[in-house]
Amino acid sequence: MSSVFDPVLLGASSLKVVTAGQQSPQRLAEQQARRLARLLASASTRSGLYHRLLKGRDVERLALADLPVATKSELMGHFDEWVTDPALRLEDLRAFAADRRRIGEPYLGRYVVWESSGTSGQPAIFVQDAQAMAVYDALEALRRPVPRPWQRLVDPLCVAERIAFICATTGHFASVVSALRLRRLNRWLAGSMRSFSILQSTKDLVDDLNRFKPTIIVTYPTAAALLAEAFRRGTLATRPREVWTGGETLSPAVRRHVAETFACSVSNSYGASEFLPMGWECRHGHMHANTDWVLLEPVDDRNRPVPNGEFSHTTLITNLANEVQPIIRYDLGDRIRMQAEPCRCGSPFPVIEVEGRCDEPLRMRGRDGGTVTLLPMALTTVLEDDAQVFEFQLRQRDESTLVLRLAATGAAADRAFARCGTVLQAMAERQGLAPIRVLAEPGGWIAQGRSGKVPRVVAAPPPAPRAPAAEASDAAALHEAG
Repeated sequence: MSSVFDPVLLGASSLKVVTAGQQSPQRLAEQQARRLARLLASASTRSGLYHRLLKGRDVERLALADLPVATKSELMGHFDEWVTDPALRLEDLRAFAADRRRIGEPYLGRYVVWESSGTSGQPAIFVQDAQAMAVYDALEALRRPVPRPWQRLVDPLCVAERIAFICATTGHFASVVSALRLRRLNRWLAGSMRSFSILQSTKDLVDDLNRFKPTIIVTYPTAAALLAEAFRRGTLATRPREVWTGGETLSPAVRRHVAETFACSVSNSYGASEFLPMGWECRHGHMHANTDWVLLEPVDDRNRPVPNGEFSHTTLITNLANEVQPIIRYDLGDRIRMQAEPCRCGSPFPVIEVEGRCDEPLRMRGRDGGTVTLLPMALTTVLEDDAQVFEFQLRQRDESTLVLRLAATGAAADRAFARCGTVLQAMAERQGLAPIRVLAEPGGWIAQGRSGKVPRVVAAPPPAPRAPAAEASDAAALHEAG
């Protein structure tokens, strides 16, 4: 099967990525302005939505702050007008994304398609052409840190490595789509690169990894910590030389735990469905934003710029590489902080701190009396994919009780609770848990966390005495689901 790839575009993008790292901040700003003007010119003529929004305005002179802020729900509501290729229709793309057999398959022979996980309550479809993928490929290949430079010098294509992608494999998510695309592009990697589902039990995952013996593990921080614990217990017998993390917040404690347990390097990245490789770590462990191809605006709750050194309320991003689906001042939802001082590594790209997804692993009682860890990404995936619920919060009450809060009420909420209870009970059975209860909390307000996004999986606090009256009041608002 073919894949979306153009070697000429990749070569040109690679040259631009390499030379950008040698430029001054002023030259980078000039480059950003030229790419933004080109993006706006394309959007104003090829996108029906932006043709209306920008009509009568001189796009070559427009400042970024003069442009409207876009939200996921607004853009998805006008998807067919938003995209610049009339062959792209949301109804057809939804049908394509619903077919799990087609994960990683080129759409219409010329597009890479993935869907967001719905973290902010609204799943979305994202489409990339060969030009956008060439930029992503160049950024991934040339700006990722190289902890073993001599090995990469001898083996630049990682032919001798065994790479395990541990991610959600049940949908058209960017991680698994990208892994499958890489395997199609590099046939020699077919036997040395595999994707493993985080939805399977920890025992099955560990058994699979013991058979595969990966030298590089690519996964979420919570999954990396889980595997480090398995290695310490002796159930995971393989030791990776590198661990690459992303998709969640990597705390210093988890980084240290994984690095010390495996005696390996840990590299973290920052990305999103809207722009896959937004940030990379330098040798000093600082996250640098790829601002030659993506513009990041840290703003307050009224979309006003916040000063360097302060965390934003949210972040607006503009993707300078994708002209098929113009992402311009798009409200990403992440909180970031731009550092004013340059990094001592010498890079011209700004250092950022990111407060992204901070969901917590749940430690539940197993059938054998031990403890079973449920990964937050696995829990959110089954609720989204199998129960078709996107606005929720799952809180752990104790080692055998979960409380599911939905914003919905009435009959729709009852049906949603029933679906969620069924999929959570099925997951508990697969993971080897002792019998669990899933309690539904209807019509609950779901508060945003410090990251700007809803903390959708919340672990139980340490046990503490509770007043009988408080327990009775709490229970009165709950009923059992599933």
